[in-house]
Amino acid sequence: MKSPSLHAKPATPVILSASRATDIPAFYADWFMNRIRAGFFKWTNPFRPTQVQTVSTAKVRAIVFWSKHPAGIWPHLDELDRRGLHYYFQYTLNDYEAEGFEPRVPPLEKRIELFCRLADRLGPERVVWRLDPLLPTDRVGVPELLGKAERLAGRLAGHVRKLVISFADIEGYPAVKRNLARGGIAAREFTPSEMEDFARGLAEINRAHGLELATCAEESDLSAFGIAHNRCVDGEQLARLWPDDAALMEFLGSRAARKDKGQRKACGCVASKDVGRYRTCPHACVYCYANGTAAEAERNFRAHRPEAESL
Repeated sequence: MKSPSLHAKPATPVILSASRATDIPAFYADWFMNRIRAGFFKWTNPFRPTQVQTVSTAKVRAIVFWSKHPAGIWPHLDELDRRGLHYYFQYTLNDYEAEGFEPRVPPLEKRIELFCRLADRLGPERVVWRLDPLLPTDRVGVPELLGKAERLAGRLAGHVRKLVISFADIEGYPAVKRNLARGGIAAREFTPSEMEDFARGLAEINRAHGLELATCAEESDLSAFGIAHNRCVDGEQLARLWPDDAALMEFLGSRAARKDKGQRKACGCVASKDVGRYRTCPHACVYCYANGTAAEAERNFRAHRPEAESL
């Protein structure tokens, strides 16, 4: 017998996250905009699948988009602007084509092109480059990863101001371990000395680019190399970009905007509401923590209806 749905207390966030759980700008942009027009989302708790929460957009002032190729949301940007909704992108741009770690993302050239177009339209301060995750294997080490970073930095020159890096966390995510093993990939985590070697090399590369460098949810202190701890949902960035939005500024100055309690200890993000859903991203990245299997994610994607209230 199917368990009845349990309705959690409705949420009225000021900031939406879309999404750490799946690539909404790439695959679910029409659905997202339908929910914006409707004024609410239905969100299912991934740890209690029978618990459904209504997420109202009545107080939403800002959106943080997370994507590897946000082509789907591009046609909707004008509408977001007309609605007075602020937004910026966390744009993951890796070069793992030779390794096959991201088998269903578009070709690298297309992803670079869209990154630059987006930065030209919005300004580079609203398109944050994520090199995430940095994944060492038996064939790819610190020198190779630095080489990839240097080549990408050169291609993005003039279109990016901030680079956020993340070292692969394998042991903390059983799904990641399973997916890597399933793909026959001999990946491992960075050692502390390798983190420092990478940070030192990245700082040297950055002498030619002058990017703001930061890590995502890393406990390691790399400040000696000019690398800060990042806040991906960043209250300071939101305040710099939209200081005249009184409602947003009031929220950012309140207790409610302090660290997002739903994130990892090392995460510095301010409070937001994520409206995505695990096991729905068809990019099929081998290091993904949010998918069970690529086949399951593909099935869920194909079963999706843009007019649905939830993913």
